[in-house]
Amino acid sequence: MYKKEKAEILKNNVKYLIKSRGETQISLCNSSGLTRTTIYNILEGRVVNVQQTTIRKISDFFGVSYKEIESVDFEEREIIESSVSLHGNMNPAAVPVIKESQILHCLNKKIGELVTVYPLTYYFGSASNLIGVLLENNIEGAYESGDLLVVRKGDLSSAAEKLIWKQSTKQFQIVTGYLSSSDATLVIGEVVEERFNGR
Repeated sequence: MYKKEKAEILKNNVKYLIKSRGETQISLCNSSGLTRTTIYNILEGRVVNVQQTTIRKISDFFGVSYKEIESVDFEEREIIESSVSLHGNMNPAAVPVIKESQILHCLNKKIGELVTVYPLTYYFGSASNLIGVLLENNIEGAYESGDLLVVRKGDLSSAAEKLIWKQSTKQFQIVTGYLSSSDATLVIGEVVEERFNGR
């Protein structure tokens, strides 16, 4: 198999595994020890010859076969192996894209109202109550200005990554774990997808 074909299969598998396993690019980087640039380059198809150690770290993180991650379409295989979906075909969810500076003014508005006012992106997955947060400032160690976070709004009792507003610093932060809003901290919601540079 040509290196270009392998790189394409690897790229598609990493995208699929991140989404289907409820992970994010940041959680993959943090747990595998790979840099954000490395993951970004793989997902953008900018590298043809990915180092074997990098492939090993990615496959270990997802608990999949090191040999298959470059040669087998995991999404296709899992669709074939799984039973017929109870939900049938699902349409993508329309997600209003709101600039970071406008988020606090929009939190109490319904999604149905926001989608008529703001530009839209689409989320392919089972989800509701989603907003897109277009970052205008860096979030240290996680995201940069121009990145887009798809966030499930509200206080959520999961241990997943959450976008919060810190009153003391007047800045957004990413935290992991169980958390609820208070006077000092406002939970925007759970990060369900990230798109670097708004992609």
